[in-house]
Amino acid sequence: MTVMRARLMRLRGFLRKETLQIRRDPSSIFLALVMPVILLFLFGYGVSLDSKDVPVAVVSEDHGEAARELAARFTLSSYFKPVRATSLAEARDLLNRHKVDGIVHVPSDLSRQLTLGQSPGVQIIVNGTDSNRASLIQGYAAGVLKVWAQQRQSRGLPVRSPAVSVEHRVWFNEAIDSTCFLVPGLVAMVMTLIGVLLTALVIAREWERGTMEAILVTPLSVNEMMVGKLLPYFVLGMMGLGLSVGLGMSVFHVPFRGSFSVYLAISTLFLLASLGLGLFISAAGRVQFVASQASMIVGFLPTFFLSGLLFDLESTPWPIQAFSRIIPARYFISASHTMFLAGDVWSVVVWDGLVLAIMATALVLLARSRMSKRL
Repeated sequence: MTVMRARLMRLRGFLRKETLQIRRDPSSIFLALVMPVILLFLFGYGVSLDSKDVPVAVVSEDHGEAARELAARFTLSSYFKPVRATSLAEARDLLNRHKVDGIVHVPSDLSRQLTLGQSPGVQIIVNGTDSNRASLIQGYAAGVLKVWAQQRQSRGLPVRSPAVSVEHRVWFNEAIDSTCFLVPGLVAMVMTLIGVLLTALVIAREWERGTMEAILVTPLSVNEMMVGKLLPYFVLGMMGLGLSVGLGMSVFHVPFRGSFSVYLAISTLFLLASLGLGLFISAAGRVQFVASQASMIVGFLPTFFLSGLLFDLESTPWPIQAFSRIIPARYFISASHTMFLAGDVWSVVVWDGLVLAIMATALVLLARSRMSKRL
């Protein structure tokens, strides 16, 4: 009992020392509580994978009622910002000068073909420099044409119906809003900033300031040192998690359809893996500059580019896919997207949680192996 009490007293004193050090360092508070807010508002409002108000040139060589209705559909759409062009040559000039991203060419015989029951050919020309944006514009334009045809059919006006009627349904993200995709993934980036970038400096800072020798001569064991170094940043990480999830749901209206307790458990495993990686870098580097650079290369950049935060990893070459499987953020973002948008899909959540548990255990043990009471 006396030994346990002595250990608790040592740990409590060491935790107090680490807490005071965090309070004296404004950068830690900034990264833990201010940076998540900045990132969420930056990605929520400033970064979007959707295309809105796309400038397109509308060239209508038919002046009938059907052609005017079709041009009006592009004007009413939130995805397009039509620019009137008197000829196809003028529209091509606007496209070449990057004034518009696409051309909608309505042929001169549109009304006649509709009257004869034929399918008129409306030409869509898109700037393909950015292939993803070009595909989005093509899809939006096809949607506008489909709505126009359906409205004419509902009023009994002549339009040729397709042989097969396709009904589109989008699950989990009905509005097809990229914010609902980005915000759950940003939680992983916030926790990586706290878990890896901050923790990567805790041991290296002690060595540079010359206070590590004083810690080594104390009765603290290596395990007590690890707990004292990790626990304050674990609390900061949980605070950043709560702040990110709360802002995502209240400000950006991202739905959460899973279990909060299960999500908390998955987040704990991911944060432990990040803390273990950061502590290993700090114990191995012993220099703050080296540790900070290593944490960016090993922690932050893979989370940003190779975790599925911005694009689907299945479309990347197989070596990139294979390498991404050793990145903890990949599994946390997969579980986060699932629990936010789809709910408790256990086949996904259990597998991601199991992998994160293995990674967290391995990284914490790896960090423990680099810490020693010897110089």
